Amino acid sequence: MSPRQARLHDRVRGCLLAGAAGDALGAPVEGLSLAEIRARFGPQGVRDLAPGRVAPGAITDDTQMTLFTAEGLLLAARAGALERPGETVRIVHRAYLRWLRAQGVRSAHPSFEGAAREGWLLALPGLDGPRGPGATCLAGLRARRMGTPEHPLNASKGCGGIMRIAPVGLALAVDDPFEMGRRVAALTHGHPTGQLAAGFQAFLVRALVAGEDLEDALAEGLEVLRRHPAHEETARAVAAARAARDAGPASPERVARLGKGWVADEALAIALYAALAAPDLPEGILLAVNHDGDSDSTGAIAGNLLGARAGAEAIPEAWLRRLELRDAIEALAVALCVEAGGPSRRAC
Repeated sequence: MSPRQARLHDRVRGCLLAGAAGDALGAPVEGLSLAEIRARFGPQGVRDLAPGRVAPGAITDDTQMTLFTAEGLLLAARAGALERPGETVRIVHRAYLRWLRAQGVRSAHPSFEGAAREGWLLALPGLDGPRGPGATCLAGLRARRMGTPEHPLNASKGCGGIMRIAPVGLALAVDDPFEMGRRVAALTHGHPTGQLAAGFQAFLVRALVAGEDLEDALAEGLEVLRRHPAHEETARAVAAARAARDAGPASPERVARLGKGWVADEALAIALYAALAAPDLPEGILLAVNHDGDSDSTGAIAGNLLGARAGAEAIPEAWLRRLELRDAIEALAVALCVEAGGPSRRAC
């Protein structure tokens, strides 16, 4: 493996592993105020994996759904469907129906029973039960039909669409990660911002694993974003993240001015600010989780960006040792490289 190939491999692994680590770091403080976080963990807030819903290092629904996104893309690759976007989205939807089954919830969609016989993730502990699933994702997947940008199921712009989207950017055989990300998010989230923020995130992940500078990727992504109607809210989130970075040293107080992360544009702004303002990957993830609001989702989204840029080697080994499903996450990353990597598959 050449140095260039090794670097790509490291970035793909880093994206999924750092996203899961951000999820696990943010889970114990999700919904707490910054004052409550500091009272519990000290003036610097949470700095290491801590007990949450389960043990330290446990993932939440954010990483669960991210891994089911990866499973769907891998099954699409094996079916030769990655060049047929509509079919790929349908296969990812069936992967999400398996995730829904793991939550103990049934769907009215005609594919629900058949989907259970596909895939393999439901056999893994940690993916076979509920971990705080989002109400919009549950409701969207219970529906009789798939949501699309043209025929949305609801008006939600919650962050449940963007927090699961990173594998779309990692599947290099997907020709247009922005459009695929937008359509995968639309399966459950009907508001244009919930879809466009996800498309933008998938675009950034693709650019970063390819070795692009984050600022260059932002500029290119904004050009794509602005071609879509109702893009203004997402574009303002990007501008707010840049302005926060330019305003002075990174701090949780600046994160607070970007929102709480429950909705897609705020979650994107917080994750981007962490990636732009922090000196390294660990500090970026910690910046993204120490705030009032949806700390596990913002940690996961920031982790995906930071890991795609810096690679798995930048993640503290102390976090990785205790990260739930580390081996399975790494295996999925390698499989995405090999099976969904398009012309670059030999790099992994």
